[in-house]
Amino acid sequence: MPNNHGDKDYEVGYGKPPVATQFKKGQSGNPKGRPKGTKNLATDIREEVSQQLSINEGGSHQVISKQRALVKALVAKALSGDVRAMLEMIKLISGIEQTEKIISAESDQQHSNEADREILEAYLQDYLANKPSS
Repeated sequence: MPNNHGDKDYEVGYGKPPVATQFKKGQSGNPKGRPKGTKNLATDIREEVSQQLSINEGGSHQVISKQRALVKALVAKALSGDVRAMLEMIKLISGIEQTEKIISAESDQQHSNEADREILEAYLQDYLANKPSS
């Protein structure tokens, strides 16, 4: 079905809306969306937990990040027998160990690839240097 704008080559159908209802060039499809420069939740949380906090621990004054204070509080609850805190600590530790294993495996693979490349380059140089003339 041709559109009613005189363009008979343009077929209106699935994925081909009428020209009059298409987004105009330079116009956002979501004009009331998140304003530029607004931070997302992850950024807000990262900034908040990285802020410094003064605490008294064992009679000494320390300045630590809020993230560190949260970890200290969770560990203290777990050590006091709070089962939920214990489970949360186990999940966190397990996640950290998994991440470290993945990073280590990727690093090992990268070192392996570099060693393979060095062997191939040495072979190629040796081959080119000792190439029989034909």
